[in-house]
Amino acid sequence: MSPASYRCSLLALAMLVCSAFAGDLPDTSDEYRVKALFLYNFAKFVEWPSPLPAAGISIGILGDDPFGDMLAQAIAGKTVNGRGFVVRHVNPEQARQCQILFVAASERKHLLAVLDAVVGSPVLTVGDMHGFAQAGGMIDFEIIDSKVRFEVNIGAAERGRLKLSSKLLSLARIVREGKE
Repeated sequence: MSPASYRCSLLALAMLVCSAFAGDLPDTSDEYRVKALFLYNFAKFVEWPSPLPAAGISIGILGDDPFGDMLAQAIAGKTVNGRGFVVRHVNPEQARQCQILFVAASERKHLLAVLDAVVGSPVLTVGDMHGFAQAGGMIDFEIIDSKVRFEVNIGAAERGRLKLSSKLLSLARIVREGKE
């Protein structure tokens, strides 16, 4: 097995472990612990059009932060392509400076403006509200049968010039704007 295919196998295994960990979710803290792990793992399965910044992969949180310290714990000491992570709370004008933008459910009423602010930018938009991907976001978390799942809008990712791994897509439900 080549080093590249071995690494891909390990990454796939990490996603599957994350998915398996997302078993029955008794409370909100477990839900957001799993979502934090997914955000970290998404970074491993996305190819950005330009090199990642030396300062680290920026995960921006827009709106009310449901993670508390769970996201910082999930990414502590971890790297992707030799880059660490930085978590920042951002406003829509700062969102283009992130590689990953988590849009909290508290931003539902501003969703279209938020997505317009980053359209065409290589920012992986991840939402925490029903209909996020259909509205033009890239990845939308959902709870199905007490498990964290996600759906992906491939068209939105393509507009952002992001390449999503087939392994990531195999774990997702694919949606298009305006349709399930």
